[in-house]
Amino acid sequence: MKQCIAHIALVLGITLAADAARMPTETQYSNSIGMKFVRIEPATFDMGYGYGGQLPQELLAAREHGGRNIGLSQFGKNGDYDEHPTHRVTITKPFYMGVFEVTNRQYERFDPLHMHLRGKKGFSIDNDEAVVFVSWHQAKAFCDWLSKKEGLPYRLPTEAEWEYTCRAGTKTQFYTGDTLPQQFLKNPDNSWYPCPERSRGREEVVPLHVGNSSPNPWGLYDMHGNVEEWCNDWYGPYEGGTQRDPVGRIDGDFKVTRGGSHGTVAYYLRSCNRMGTLPQDKSFMIGFRVVLAKMPDTKPLPKVPKQLYQQNVKQRVPSDITSRGGSRTALTKPHFRGPRNYVRIQKDAIGPLFSRHNHDPAIVDCPNGDLIAIWYTCVTERGRELALAASRLPFGADQWQPASPFWDAADRNDHAPAMWYDGNRTIYHFVGLSTAATWGPLAMVMRTSVDNGETWSRARLIMPEHQMRNQVTEPVFRTRAGYIILACDATPGGSGGTAIHISKDNGLTWTDPGGTIAGIHAGVTQLDDGRLIAFGRGDNIRVGDEERMPMSISNDLGKTWNYRAAQFPPIGGGQRLVLLKLRQGPLFFCSFANGKPPVMVTDTSGKKREVRGLFGAVSYDGGQTWPHIRLITDDGSGRQYKTTDGRSFTMGLSSAEPRGYLSVCQARNGVIHLISSWNHYEFNLKWLQTSPPAKPPARTKP
Repeated sequence: MKQCIAHIALVLGITLAADAARMPTETQYSNSIGMKFVRIEPATFDMGYGYGGQLPQELLAAREHGGRNIGLSQFGKNGDYDEHPTHRVTITKPFYMGVFEVTNRQYERFDPLHMHLRGKKGFSIDNDEAVVFVSWHQAKAFCDWLSKKEGLPYRLPTEAEWEYTCRAGTKTQFYTGDTLPQQFLKNPDNSWYPCPERSRGREEVVPLHVGNSSPNPWGLYDMHGNVEEWCNDWYGPYEGGTQRDPVGRIDGDFKVTRGGSHGTVAYYLRSCNRMGTLPQDKSFMIGFRVVLAKMPDTKPLPKVPKQLYQQNVKQRVPSDITSRGGSRTALTKPHFRGPRNYVRIQKDAIGPLFSRHNHDPAIVDCPNGDLIAIWYTCVTERGRELALAASRLPFGADQWQPASPFWDAADRNDHAPAMWYDGNRTIYHFVGLSTAATWGPLAMVMRTSVDNGETWSRARLIMPEHQMRNQVTEPVFRTRAGYIILACDATPGGSGGTAIHISKDNGLTWTDPGGTIAGIHAGVTQLDDGRLIAFGRGDNIRVGDEERMPMSISNDLGKTWNYRAAQFPPIGGGQRLVLLKLRQGPLFFCSFANGKPPVMVTDTSGKKREVRGLFGAVSYDGGQTWPHIRLITDDGSGRQYKTTDGRSFTMGLSSAEPRGYLSVCQARNGVIHLISSWNHYEFNLKWLQTSPPAKPPARTKP
């Protein structure tokens, strides 16, 4: 036995010695397929936003598309929140970093079929252009193939190795200083490509040849721009303190990318800037470069701690779940409450939550009776900083929790959310994933939770192509045949309609039937006879001298649609309607009255009066008539409340919230929960069926 162990040890020792002998030691090294490497010596550096002063004004101003300055204080002048805390990192062993990004010629030695992707969407045609449309898994597989081929340890760089070699001893925003020369900037804008209607006629397809800009002091090219580069690490927040050979988090949704790309403003090309996306994501913005060295044996950081909305979640279903708060009056008597603000974000917050602009929500009732609201939080809707926030209203509670981060592919526009509870035990979350900024090139992502939103499945791409018709909106519902339908805008513009996506296997696979609903942000549901009905924003239909909101009907599950004018007025920017088939059978419609054509309600005296703002309507005949129309208000005297982003409005007998994107769900006790971009209202069908008073009720003395 001892002899066997000794023999194994001898063989292993010879093998390890041979590997060590085969590792290069020279300053530069070229491998068998022509890849060039530079030896990087170990040292200590400050990782993260280690710059001594504030970001240059022109760099901050250029963060917005077109160089517009929309309020520098809203971004912060000391980098992004995830670039902090700056921490001392020691790289303990030398390694070799690829001089260039991996090219088409090199990658196709491993995967010849990738040649068919050359020129996809116009990008990366030549042999010496950076390879794109490769996932993290494919980049890793290339490294594994190369390792086996050459008997050397090739891999993706750690995020720390990448920043260390990019900086190359510099402490400025770029290795060129605090500004980046023009040669590094390829279409430096927040790109809408491949959506021509938003591209403003400029050329957005640029060459991706490697090595055409100046190298950094250590001889590495294209560390700023050209294409983003996959790193080995799972993305997560930094931790302070001194670290040796860090390797990121142990797990997560996103793999780190670094360096920035074409179609991106200079701010996101900085040495310390961090990005991330799903490891299966492929786009015309992401490639990779290779490291030659064994992987550090450092223990990774733990998973990111749970956010506030995930903490102290009660998993037991309350016995009075069908009567929230323990009162069954919600089912039989008129019930109204609101508005209650659910967007509770600290003033002047600049990441990961932003106090400037919070919009486009989704709400879901959980199996345990809790409500969860999510929405996007950002400085500007088209920005890379846009992320999703969340708040929970626990069962029986009176106040929404303060907001907390919900989901964010770092420096990628997560546009926009939808949620749905299947009535059993599963909550679904859907969101669009951009290549970079803007909501033009979106892929579609889905996650699920079976524990009331406390934990979530790993996010996965269900529509992986970055294209139009993938902009998630509301609603999500199940058809009578058991199919899940998800509505998505068919275009990133203000008109062009809404698409639907259908899953016949509980979300495993999805198809687009191809038809288009009139109007974006459409509310959609199924009628009792199996037809789909929808109302949309834009693509208005003229009736006489008035324009009306379009109503669309499909007899073939979204393959084709027929259109006609609804009785309701059209809506515009900052507004989104909802349509829901209630548990009791009627249709519930909610939108905004703007005056043309007028929306009239009949009060308890039998008189009709015109109303403005948020209203609800009920139909018992599949949307043909709407006998009950009610302003979403407490019917009190005029008082001031807040709407989207804290703007004021007057709520009273004839006026309600004037704008907001709406989302709706109905709890098991029959209560309808409606949220705008700012407020939460709850009411029931009995309240909608009850005529409003002729005058505000007298206030009771305290």
